[in-house]
Amino acid sequence: MDVKKALERVLLQVQKPARYIGGELGSIVKSKDQVDVRFAFCFPDLYEVGMSHLGMKILYSLMNERQDVWCQRVFAPDTDMEKIMREKKIPLWGLESLEPIKDFDFIGFTLQYEMSYTAILNMLDLAGLPVKSCDRKALSPLVVAGGPCACNPEPIADFIDLFILGEGEEVNLELIDLYQKGKKEGWDKPRYLKEAAQIQGIYVPSFYDFSYNEDGTINKVTAREGAPEIVHKRIIKDLDKVYYPKNFVVPFIDTVHDRAMTEVLRGCIRGCRFCQAGFIYRPFREKEFETINQNAMDLCKNTGYDEVSLTSLSTSDYSKLEPLLDKMLPWTTEESVNIALPSLRVDNFSPRLMEQIAKVRKSGLTFAPEAGTQRLRDVINKNVSEQEVLNTCKTAFEGGYTSVKLYFMMGLPTETMEDIEGIVHLAQKVVDLYYSLPTKPKGKGVNVTVSCACFVPKPFTPFEFEPQDTRAQLQEKQRRLLDTVKSKKISIKYHDSITSFLEAVLARGDRRLCPVIETAWRNGGNLEGWNEHFEVQRWTNAAKECGVDLDFYALRRRGYEEVMPWDHLDYGVTKAFLIRENKLAYEDRPTPHCRMKCSGCGANRLLGGACFGE
Repeated sequence: MDVKKALERVLLQVQKPARYIGGELGSIVKSKDQVDVRFAFCFPDLYEVGMSHLGMKILYSLMNERQDVWCQRVFAPDTDMEKIMREKKIPLWGLESLEPIKDFDFIGFTLQYEMSYTAILNMLDLAGLPVKSCDRKALSPLVVAGGPCACNPEPIADFIDLFILGEGEEVNLELIDLYQKGKKEGWDKPRYLKEAAQIQGIYVPSFYDFSYNEDGTINKVTAREGAPEIVHKRIIKDLDKVYYPKNFVVPFIDTVHDRAMTEVLRGCIRGCRFCQAGFIYRPFREKEFETINQNAMDLCKNTGYDEVSLTSLSTSDYSKLEPLLDKMLPWTTEESVNIALPSLRVDNFSPRLMEQIAKVRKSGLTFAPEAGTQRLRDVINKNVSEQEVLNTCKTAFEGGYTSVKLYFMMGLPTETMEDIEGIVHLAQKVVDLYYSLPTKPKGKGVNVTVSCACFVPKPFTPFEFEPQDTRAQLQEKQRRLLDTVKSKKISIKYHDSITSFLEAVLARGDRRLCPVIETAWRNGGNLEGWNEHFEVQRWTNAAKECGVDLDFYALRRRGYEEVMPWDHLDYGVTKAFLIRENKLAYEDRPTPHCRMKCSGCGANRLLGGACFGE
């Protein structure tokens, strides 16, 4: 089918047609006849979400640097476009060529969020492909996936040919090189997968068999076909030498994060016990500030963006942040470019840093105490005191800020109603602090927004063993939170507990969830990260039909000796370390951050030595 002609006939019937046409400034168009490999980089969500993702921008540019490879972007269509596609039999296409992706060599998905799993199946189906790996017999297209959710790939193992564990800049190109060799030598799909499994960071799920105990827990995982018993993730050791794009595709329409982004570091020194990203992206590595400054200058010059974000898990932990800002401020001021600093911490937010931020940004500030009492902050290893929260807010208020957003979690291990009430008590102290300051802006009130997420136990964290609170428990805590508020200056927002429940199921699930996901999709599941598309009944019906108990995955405490669905995958941190940290949580004992003292998590093995030259 000629997708371009088909689109011309239907684009005016859908909302935001610019999502579907390509042609944006910075997009890369090549001739199909002059490349050996076409790679469809699929983001299983809407265009506005996917176009905000830094990983996609990096890998898109990296692969297109090669003359023999053409990487194209693919996003999930919204429901209005999907309806037309199915009616008119228009197959899913790549934005750069407007050609069906079923004819490409690779179809790659980035796994950013568990609730996108049904969208992956939907995109494969829209492409005209069988959703199960075993039903796709030909060498191409190979369906691959990577990203943070790949640290437990088992719930979608039936649908993906191979997973990329860890950082993708090097291993993606190695997979392409191997594919070119295999195509030249006439390999079939099993031969290619067998060879790919020997590349560090590549996990081929079809080469691993699971056996189960009578109680439903995993007995053991057995590797076949010469695949490694343990698959080790890939990392980039030197961030100053790794590829970084000088240009981004600039979208025609507003996206979630519509700005240039430059990466300052990878990993995290903090070790918050609930935070998956803080562990799976270890070890901690920084870029030199000259490299970051050059990256930012290149992007702003080539894209025309008037805002650049200094991106990481914890930007204020960057050891050379103030020298970096000193380097950036002259040209950003001259060019009227704003600097965005996400992921600020209350324990290193200095008056000097606030002064620098105020030169370029005057919106509200966001901090994450995570828990309402010091005891619970020690349990989760937040290493932030109430006084540090108040001192930081004081610094902000004295600098002219009148709005603060505070992030918390509820349902954390050992949490009591006193901890829930403590969230509001801390917010009230911030309000009282503002009105106690003689330097507060005249005639302006303060606004403190409390945003409360539900705790989801995740793999490769010290809390991977923990049960999630039941929906009834979380709803009771949400009611207590609202009842404790006495000030109109405090706004409360919280997440839907039932979505968090399913997220926990999919995060810690095993292969027995594959038929549940497929059944939920066949019954209409798609784009379920959006509340308007999520229906819990669809999932409970699917689980019942497949004979699977969802509570088994979300609400059950797991023993230290239990075999986890991801124990055959190595992300650097050891299980012994996670057990040790879990035990410390129940003693209300925090662990110092990595710069203060090495906690022996194991990730330094990936660098071949100590993370901080100890």
